[in-house]
Amino acid sequence: MSTDAASEDRRSSHDLIVLGAGSGGYACALRAAELGLSVALVEQDKVGGTCLHRGCIPTKAWLHAAEVADTVREADRFGIGAELGAVDAAAIGRYADQVVSRLYKGLAGLIGSRRIENVLGHGVLEAGPETTPVVRVGDRVLQAPSIVLATGSAPRSLPIVPTDSPSVVDSDGLLAATDLPESLIVLGGGVIGTEFASAYASLGVKVTIVEALDRLLAAEEPESSAILERAFRRRRIEVLTGRGVESVGADSDRVEVLIAGGRKVVADRLLVAVGRRPVTEDLGFAEVGIGLDSGFVSTDERLRTTVDGVWAVGDIVRGPQLAHRGFAHGIFVAEEIAHRRGLLPEAPPVVVDASIPRVTYASPEVASVGLGEAAARAAGEVETFTYDLAGNGKSQILRTSGQVKLVRRKDGPVVGIHLVGDRVGELIGEAQLITGWEACPEDVAPLIHAHPTQGEALGEAHLALAGKPLHVHG
Repeated sequence: MSTDAASEDRRSSHDLIVLGAGSGGYACALRAAELGLSVALVEQDKVGGTCLHRGCIPTKAWLHAAEVADTVREADRFGIGAELGAVDAAAIGRYADQVVSRLYKGLAGLIGSRRIENVLGHGVLEAGPETTPVVRVGDRVLQAPSIVLATGSAPRSLPIVPTDSPSVVDSDGLLAATDLPESLIVLGGGVIGTEFASAYASLGVKVTIVEALDRLLAAEEPESSAILERAFRRRRIEVLTGRGVESVGADSDRVEVLIAGGRKVVADRLLVAVGRRPVTEDLGFAEVGIGLDSGFVSTDERLRTTVDGVWAVGDIVRGPQLAHRGFAHGIFVAEEIAHRRGLLPEAPPVVVDASIPRVTYASPEVASVGLGEAAARAAGEVETFTYDLAGNGKSQILRTSGQVKLVRRKDGPVVGIHLVGDRVGELIGEAQLITGWEACPEDVAPLIHAHPTQGEALGEAHLALAGKPLHVHG
């Protein structure tokens, strides 16, 4: 049911109140309702949050459009006569909006079918009559013994970047654009920056990435970063790593960025992609005693905050800001609350950040799960193997290069899998099963992978690390 917050009775009680209806919030609400709890889901915008409306889904729609452009541009390599004409950014935006709209309608219907009360408005924590706070939405007060904070994140900026120029945008602004610039500077070489750089380059925009750290995707393996950077340079994306920004000047249609060393980079538009900040201000968190650390909500491993009866999930909890981490957090907390109320016989296992898969949807894609080699070596002796996608038939058909890297504890299980190449994100599910179930290469080697698939690359890598390589030299 959907309710205008101002038209209801002043006070109402539920088993659970979820503040924020993004990935973590709505997942928590759905699971809690499924377990028999009465739930109020408070959201000032649309259910689905950043991921559905301004993040994961529309971004990947743009990336798919970019892939189509690349396919048309290179069609003659496959014996197909085709020519890439004009690229209509507004039409791409409409395509992305259609995808979002279909998913949003499905999600809204699902929430309604679970009898979750969807309270529209800006929710704020206030001190309640008991130890647990209440949630105020306009002139309405919601009470529950359990509250879950799921207020998400927003794009970060930098003090030196002007915010009053139409030529300076964040990821939200770039997704809303109805035209393509001739040139784009991307400030930040993380996931958001590399994905937009990849998409815009495919759509014919001259792209320059400026990254203060010494490589792109610094959270990934150095080899993965190096392969991505080489691929970008082949695509004529200029990559400037290890370069801090000294100043940014902008007017209505031009941006100048002065980087360390004195070089000036000029473009029509600047994308600021320097990460995301937790949305925890002006929501009453600190006022009711919720502990905060640099804006993030302080929690224990079971996602309990410093106030009894209040949990936090998703991007406001320090760690990788991923929608699927939010889903996992939300489900975990719903089950934790249900267990405390006697609705589940066992407490759920905690969500471990190292077990969460990561995918960057650039061209080529970069995906990983588990530990990197350096982190694994810090914990003990390891063995590694790297399989080149040059030996994989399906990858050759797709004309993609890249690799699969395995990290195992010496004579033990695989603790990390790192992939680079077009479409390798689709392999991360199997990779997570391998690391999550602590399988040894010898356990995976007997499994038969269909031929020809990119999944064979995972099989070949495990065969080799188990001591019986097939399509591997040496």
